Amino acid sequence: MHAIEKILAKASGTDKIKTGEIVNARIDFAEINDLYLQTIYSFKEMGGTKVWDNTRAAFVFDHYAPAPTIQTAQIHREMREFAREQGLQYHFDINCGVCHQVMIEAGLVYPGMILVATDSHTTTHGALGAFGTGVGATDMATILISGELWFRVPEIIEIRIDGTPPRGVYPKDVILHILGTLKADKAVYKAIDFTGTYVDQLDIPGRIVICNMAVEMGAKTAYMQPNKAVLDYVNIRAVRPFEIPVTDPGYVYSESYVFDVSSLSPQISSPHSVDNVQPIEEIPAVAVDQGFVGACTGGRVEDIGEAAEILRGKKIPQYVRLVVIPASAAVMEEAMRLGYIQDLMKAGATISSPGCGPCLGAHEGVIAPGEVCITASNRNFPGRMGSTGAQIYLASPATVAASVLKGKITDPRTLL
Repeated sequence: MHAIEKILAKASGTDKIKTGEIVNARIDFAEINDLYLQTIYSFKEMGGTKVWDNTRAAFVFDHYAPAPTIQTAQIHREMREFAREQGLQYHFDINCGVCHQVMIEAGLVYPGMILVATDSHTTTHGALGAFGTGVGATDMATILISGELWFRVPEIIEIRIDGTPPRGVYPKDVILHILGTLKADKAVYKAIDFTGTYVDQLDIPGRIVICNMAVEMGAKTAYMQPNKAVLDYVNIRAVRPFEIPVTDPGYVYSESYVFDVSSLSPQISSPHSVDNVQPIEEIPAVAVDQGFVGACTGGRVEDIGEAAEILRGKKIPQYVRLVVIPASAAVMEEAMRLGYIQDLMKAGATISSPGCGPCLGAHEGVIAPGEVCITASNRNFPGRMGSTGAQIYLASPATVAASVLKGKITDPRTLL
């Protein structure tokens, strides 16, 4: 069996499972973000009175942090009241950050666990060797009552990534290149195992970027076998003991794809589909109005550092803006300690409080009709970051910073 199958089998109380089988699995942790107040209503409609385990569920207020409207403030109020009534041990309010970042920092994510959240980018947690997947309000209410959820055991495809990318090419470029090659429907309800020499040496932020965007291929979950960087991190943080599953020798994937990133260029995903990807050399020098570095894909210390390296000692031109939103309060604090935030502010960037910000078009930097935004986030369909009449380009934080500095889409390698 594959490590992913072993995780599902263990959680289902069985020794052996196979692709296509339906299993009922115990959930190790459930997270609900502030888009999903409906979870509470569904919980009560189903007759729920007590969360199955108050140490294994949490709310994270990140999409509307801080609340931009009266309606979202009311959502937060009702969710806080429920959390208080249920005595939830973990609660991440508007001062904390994006769910996928704060749960990792809190030690709630570790190898071999099943983590279910009301967010499609829960595939992120494969970066630490966990089975992470997103669900809607009804399924989440079921989990809160029973601590279990059914799964169809997914096909597992291998994406092998080998080589060392050139300077100026980052994990975001790697996953955009893969998306552009395999397309957005390649892994619908399949699991992706990212393997290869590149993955073996990849740090946690890089792993997070790649697993985060696996869902843009439709993946049910993503997985990377934990390396030393992961184990060093989780061993001092994990709130529970864990076992690391290992794929059996000779396991046969349903499909395998190989990518060599040794000669990869910076990549751009152009409007209006995440898989509309080309090397930056093939992209016109489109004028940009706004850049965004942040959210669950591009808001870690290393991402902010990439942007700061480009902009340090320089000035963003008049009428062009850059919004930077750290993925968590801890990230913001560390980026300040390293001087990244100060460098970006001196360059003219706007720094906002940790959270999702304009990534979903809610607040803190939404874009107007006719505007062009280049962003280190994860989606570029019409209306994602504001107006349906705007255009969104996806890129690495370095490419975002270079483009904002020059006022047009720019290869970061020219500034490094």
